[in-house]
Amino acid sequence: MTQIFYGSTLFGAMTLAAAIDAGAFGPRTGRRVLLVSNNAAIPEITPALDEAPGFAALRDRFDEVRSWNDLVAPLHPSDWKARIVEVPMLSRLLRTWLALEEDPAELVLESVAVPPARTIGALVRDCPITVYSDGLMSYGPTRDPLPLEIAGRITRLLHLDLVPGLAPLLLREAGVAHEVVPREAFRRLAAALPVPGGPRTPAGAALRPAGDAGDAGDAGDAGDAMILGQYLSALEILSAEEEARLHEDMLQALAARGHTRVVFKPHPAAGRRHARELRAAAARLGVQLAVAGETVPAEACFQALRPSLVVGCFSTALATARRFYGIPVATMGCPAVLDRLSPYENGNRIPATIVAATVPRLGTDGSITDPPPVDLAALVTAVAYCMQPKAHPDLKEAAAAYLAGPGADPRYFRNRRLAAAGLAAEPRPAGRLIGRLRRTLAR
Repeated sequence: MTQIFYGSTLFGAMTLAAAIDAGAFGPRTGRRVLLVSNNAAIPEITPALDEAPGFAALRDRFDEVRSWNDLVAPLHPSDWKARIVEVPMLSRLLRTWLALEEDPAELVLESVAVPPARTIGALVRDCPITVYSDGLMSYGPTRDPLPLEIAGRITRLLHLDLVPGLAPLLLREAGVAHEVVPREAFRRLAAALPVPGGPRTPAGAALRPAGDAGDAGDAGDAGDAMILGQYLSALEILSAEEEARLHEDMLQALAARGHTRVVFKPHPAAGRRHARELRAAAARLGVQLAVAGETVPAEACFQALRPSLVVGCFSTALATARRFYGIPVATMGCPAVLDRLSPYENGNRIPATIVAATVPRLGTDGSITDPPPVDLAALVTAVAYCMQPKAHPDLKEAAAAYLAGPGADPRYFRNRRLAAAGLAAEPRPAGRLIGRLRRTLAR
């Protein structure tokens, strides 16, 4: 029997491999096929998952690796989906392409609510589906309603335990049970991944990694702090100039704290522009900047370099740094992101909410301010209900209780969304104008 695994990122493939190593998919009695999709904006110039140097450490978990991009080219995998009348024909073609002589034993997907995972789920039929989580997004509601043909086949959600005491909300409306991927299995994989050439200085010289896990080692040799890049401008959350300024503010804050060696870890889908811009800022600040390869997982850098502080906006890697490696973390830029995420049900809202509510905030002067105490489960429940009230009507009472309590924080909510979710009166036009003015002045 054949098991088909879908993956688009090295982080996701690490989660899959950790789950396989932990026995989540049973003994290896048949074929295991990894279907790889490169969902970058311009996949032609961005390395795919199986082209990343670290993938070699994961490759032996799978018998075959196939490219979804090759199959659907020249169409982009995130945009293309089969029309209903085409599904039977394309399903047969896909079975032939995958050399399936019988129904697969299992289909394993990430980001099941959107293409290409949703498309694959519709074409690979007549088998149970396992979903594995997409980092902090697993704590939020399912982005879009799933057709019964897919939702009815999902048997479980595999996820990393990134936030203690918080249970995933993803696929809850379908009654899907969730299972935790063991943290140590994931860490063992990260330890096995190479950091190709080490992080690179502008001249290309390799830097020496720090000591073993649990030992800070001589972290200054590699960079005693790390900045996590994202791709906020590509997602149209910030402009390119604003994202570059955010990175510079992070670097300036680290310099103000006395850090003279900093590693910048760009997001795999962000390209190299951010690193070029940050190097110029580092030269002005007198900071030695090293740039980790864009295909190197942040967790491999945490394992090898043991930075003393990791800074980002709302990256899932902030959670893995703190939860899996015990590294101090700080956030910068989350209020602007929360204000600009649109529509309100944007899947990044829950990750940004979790980080803003639980991670200390870094100021440009180098100060670090702890967030106020928060009932995180209650906050996430209220935000999730406002994001998807029709999918989770059972959460309304808990959301209303949180909003009526003394700890409710209005920065996570919008008046019109509260009204639409039945939690507040519709604001008057003047009130909406004042709210918009306040948000503009807060930027």
